[in-house]
Amino acid sequence: MKPENNTILSRLNSLTGRFEEVSTLITDPAVIADRKRFFRLSRENKDLESLKNARYAYLRTLRGVEEAQVILSGEADADMREIAREELDACRAQLPGLEENIKLLLVPADPQDGKNAIVEIRGGTGGDEAAIFAGDLFKMYLKYCESKGWKVQVTHYSEGVIGGYKEIVFSVTGEGVYGILKYESGVHRVQRVPQTETQGRVHTSAATVAVLPEADEFDVEINEKRDLRRDEFCSSGAGGQSVNTTYSAIRLTHLPTGIVVQCQDERSKLKNYDKALAELRTRLYNLEYQKYLDGIASKRKTMVSTGDRSAKIRTYNYPQGRITDHRINYTVYNLSAFMDGNIQDCIDHLIVAENTERLKESEL
Repeated sequence: MKPENNTILSRLNSLTGRFEEVSTLITDPAVIADRKRFFRLSRENKDLESLKNARYAYLRTLRGVEEAQVILSGEADADMREIAREELDACRAQLPGLEENIKLLLVPADPQDGKNAIVEIRGGTGGDEAAIFAGDLFKMYLKYCESKGWKVQVTHYSEGVIGGYKEIVFSVTGEGVYGILKYESGVHRVQRVPQTETQGRVHTSAATVAVLPEADEFDVEINEKRDLRRDEFCSSGAGGQSVNTTYSAIRLTHLPTGIVVQCQDERSKLKNYDKALAELRTRLYNLEYQKYLDGIASKRKTMVSTGDRSAKIRTYNYPQGRITDHRINYTVYNLSAFMDGNIQDCIDHLIVAENTERLKESEL
């Protein structure tokens, strides 16, 4: 067995005991009664289970190599030797991929990757055209989320004068949402002829996207009586008579920090309050999470999403039908399909780039 195999196996074996310990703990009635501890251990158990499955697949492949080598070194007939040779080649071909996957699993990932996300899109430089572009980005993300089977819920929006949104905030619920959408945080720049342009000149506008990991109820404790000011008002925009004439919209102000959130999406006052509280909890949580992002930003210079959210990350050039992601020098000429929600290829390239950097960090 190669030295690298021994190193990987020893690291995997060292985690086996912890997996068994956590598996036992989450069945303990005392732990189940402590919701915060149970939630934390359940999340750890899920991460360790991925390593356990990877260890099983790796050991099975190593055994396949050894068994094939035994047959080839013995006195088996020609047919058996041919089968063993094919098995040996297949197992050896699988080992590098399995080892690479295990290395990534062993490197501490962003602890927030498995969370849901709250996404905020704001029109930036460019006035009315920026608001229209913000609306285009929202439609792009909506279609992408639908293709992933994720649930999208708008919590607040402010419409642009001639279309789109000055601002729109929505939550995305699904498997590993934040770990995928986090790459979209930053400034998105568009180059095209605006609807209001009469001379046919190309203008440059921008919209900012902020993707926040949604805080769990155990992540942040809020004293609702002491720390919150609650205001009720009539919802604005589309939604029907009952939405626009009743005080169902909720605005929450967190007095210690001054953070303000609001929700007007639901007809129910209670549902709007719950959504607003979830967003507030997330924004408070991200005050601390940003320190973590700043800490790793210098190590992963290509990943703007992990640090400076005000930096330009992508350009959408309509005259050339071109998309360019400036973090990894990714350029494709399929703007129409991209704006229709087909953004996975770009995200895949960003994930590969970040994983490469994570592996480099672990080798330092």
